[in-house]
Amino acid sequence: MIDQNIVKVSMADLNVIQRSGLIRTSGLGSCVGLTMYDPVLHQAGMVHVMLPSSTIVRGGEMNIAKYADTALPELLKRLLELGSSKSNLVAKMAGGSQMFAFGGNNDTMRIGPRNTESCKVTLKNLGIPLIAEDTGGNFGRTIELDCSTGILYIRSVQMGAKEL
Repeated sequence: MIDQNIVKVSMADLNVIQRSGLIRTSGLGSCVGLTMYDPVLHQAGMVHVMLPSSTIVRGGEMNIAKYADTALPELLKRLLELGSSKSNLVAKMAGGSQMFAFGGNNDTMRIGPRNTESCKVTLKNLGIPLIAEDTGGNFGRTIELDCSTGILYIRSVQMGAKEL
C-alpha cells in the first residue's frame, strides 16, 4: 500500500495540492467546504468557509479563510500562482447545513444557507463555474477531493457516502 499524500484543511483554513493525493476537510455543518480544481494541471484548492461575509470584522487581524467573500478570491489567487488558468478551473462545494431549528425568520441564524449563497455569488463574480454541490440539510459532512481525478468524496454519518 502506497502512502497517499493527504493535505488537511482545518476550519477557517485553505490550502492547495498538486498532481496527486487528497485534500480533505471535516466538521462541515453550517460551514461550506469549497474546492476549485484544474483538470489540466491536476491541482486543486479547498477552503473551509465559516461565515458568509467579512463585513462583520471590526479591527484586529482578519483570517481571510474564514469568510466566503475573502477566502474564495485567495484560493483562486493561489491556484493561479501555481500556474492554473482561470478558464480551466471548476468548483464543487458541500456543507451549508441548517444545523439547528430556530423559530421565526431571523436571517442571522441561517448561517449554512447564507454561506452557500455567498459562495455561489462569489464564484459567479470570480467567473468560476460551480459544477456540483451537496449543500443544505441538517447534517454534518466530511469531504475530500482526489487531485488526480477531480472527484469530490462526501461522507456523512446520517447520509452515507457519495461522489460528485
